[in-house]
Amino acid sequence: MSDQNLVMVSDADFEDKVLNSEQPVLVDFYADWCGPCKMIAPFLTELADEFKGKVKIAKLNVDQNVQAASRFGVRSIPTLILFENGEQKEMMVGADPTKIRQIVNNAA
Repeated sequence: MSDQNLVMVSDADFEDKVLNSEQPVLVDFYADWCGPCKMIAPFLTELADEFKGKVKIAKLNVDQNVQAASRFGVRSIPTLILFENGEQKEMMVGADPTKIRQIVNNAA
């Protein structure tokens, strides 16, 4: 298991890597100091490996990239948002692996 299939995004490349993606993208809005964010990080890495080629799993640090977080109304972390064809399709707040898997399965 490695982070090679996990995509790191920033305010600068959010449009290119997420909104213009041909695949659905699940973005984890997180911070390094967030306990629940750290808890789901290995799970997201597993999903990135499992759904490679079907659904991208991306991470965006909200402390370093406030524009994207603000643009999509992220108020609590972890917040996960699924984007398809440049549009926000689903949003969840919290570290619930069962719900995260459900969102990714539905997008795949």
